[in-house]
Amino acid sequence: MLNIALFGPPGAGKGTQSEFLTKKYNLYYISTGDLLRKEIANNTKLGLEAQSIIASGGLVSDEIIVQVIEKTITDNPDSNGFLFDGFPRTYIQAYILEGLMLKLNTSLTCLISLVVPEELSVARLLKRGKSSGRSDDNETVIRNRLKEYNEKTLPVLQFYKDKGIYFEVDGSAGIEEVTIAITKLVKVELSKRLLNIVLFGYPGSGRGSHGKALAKEFGLEYVATGEMLQQEIEKKSDIGRKITELYENGQLVGDEMVVQLIEKKLANSKDIKGFIFKGFPRTLVQSYILDGLLKKHGSSISKIIEIEVPMLELINRLDERSKTDRCMPYDNSTAKIVKRLHEHEKKTVPVIEKYNQLHGVVKIDGMGSFDEVYKRISIEVKMGMRS
Repeated sequence: MLNIALFGPPGAGKGTQSEFLTKKYNLYYISTGDLLRKEIANNTKLGLEAQSIIASGGLVSDEIIVQVIEKTITDNPDSNGFLFDGFPRTYIQAYILEGLMLKLNTSLTCLISLVVPEELSVARLLKRGKSSGRSDDNETVIRNRLKEYNEKTLPVLQFYKDKGIYFEVDGSAGIEEVTIAITKLVKVELSKRLLNIVLFGYPGSGRGSHGKALAKEFGLEYVATGEMLQQEIEKKSDIGRKITELYENGQLVGDEMVVQLIEKKLANSKDIKGFIFKGFPRTLVQSYILDGLLKKHGSSISKIIEIEVPMLELINRLDERSKTDRCMPYDNSTAKIVKRLHEHEKKTVPVIEKYNQLHGVVKIDGMGSFDEVYKRISIEVKMGMRS
């Protein structure tokens, strides 16, 4: 999930950039003023409370504001994230937002501050006042608004500087230049937050079919060592011939071959939302290799899913597959099938146990129709996208 706080003094161009960000990244726009007006117009409980406070000349409390924001976020689960315009406005609200994000299993991706010299802000707002007819666009009011913004905002900005997610953009540049600068910042942050899923399961559990479907739906790069190795076999390369020999003996391919292919895949994948790994890691050594490869690319594992299917059902599925054109080299005899399943239990189950201790492994019931199992898995992936 991409969550951005956009800051800037009056006249910085937040409105224009907010419109761009919400459209480009499918973000839900959150302005506390707009949200409160909507609650009041709909006569909700929170709206009536806010209206009563405003009518008596008071300021709406943080308690009401945070409830309105939480309600908005939970009511829009299909959003790719949220754009906070002018919130948090105070140091206390910064802590409130932190707590709210934690409660909702997500976090603020970055705070982008449009920096504009005071005199330019004044000039822009005075120019706007001539066409808009807004009574508050006069110099005295404008300078008071700028003073209030600076006094209240500086502590908030420092809060996010300390967290390392504060970024400045020169708001005095042209609209397109500012947009390009913001886009570059967001792209960098997104690259740090790739959705990387490891899909585990015994041979015959349906990892391949579900992995491909997930990659297509969620815009992930499908990394299947089996298919990459098969391509080498079809090319009849030196590596391919070695792989064939190992397959025929029911053995696993060496890490050196696999890692080279995966690293090439990671390096050549551009502008993607993440990766889904099927068939790797198979061993404890490979699990450390994957962690290292992802770290090298500034990323890490986001979610680990294991599809569980009873052993007899696995044998039955693999036996059925051996009679089709989808037959794999290790499917063509019962002895090879059993050996392959035993290999998984001996070498890969310890990897799953390790990941379960470090990150937690989501167990998915692999019994039922493809659609039934896929729905269970996709729910977990969507939850991973929100974190």
